[in-house]
Amino acid sequence: MSSIDDLDARLITLLTDNPQIGVLGASRALGVARGTVQARLDRLVEGGVIASLAPTVSAAALGYPVMAFCTLQIQQRKGRQAVVDHLDGIPEVLEVHTITGSGDLLARVVARHNADLQRVIDQIVETGLVVHASTTIALAELIGHRTLPLVQQIGGAR
Repeated sequence: MSSIDDLDARLITLLTDNPQIGVLGASRALGVARGTVQARLDRLVEGGVIASLAPTVSAAALGYPVMAFCTLQIQQRKGRQAVVDHLDGIPEVLEVHTITGSGDLLARVVARHNADLQRVIDQIVETGLVVHASTTIALAELIGHRTLPLVQQIGGAR
């Protein structure tokens, strides 16, 4: 899906601001039929614009307040997939991206405290698939993951 219109943007904004509103509540708030809201929601999900209807879970609230970013240089002969499979088995690894620059992968990880972060890093490098890891601890999250400003820019809703 390449574009959204104003109604799509208003629906996404409403669901972001009030995720428990439901289809009927959204139809009332937007002043459109319930079927219209359901059809729009289905289309947005099928098109990948809405990636998940799952709750956003706070790692800090689960007892993992330390967040860090690890730039990983990997063993090239073993291939990227072996490293990704290994990292996928570590619950504290929240996301991994292929990057350009001095590293090959960027991982966002969490830990219970700084000493626990060392345990997580040790687990990341233990297989020998990661040649070098450089870690930066996040001190504070100033702007969290967001996409709503893009939605509002594209759809014209504010």
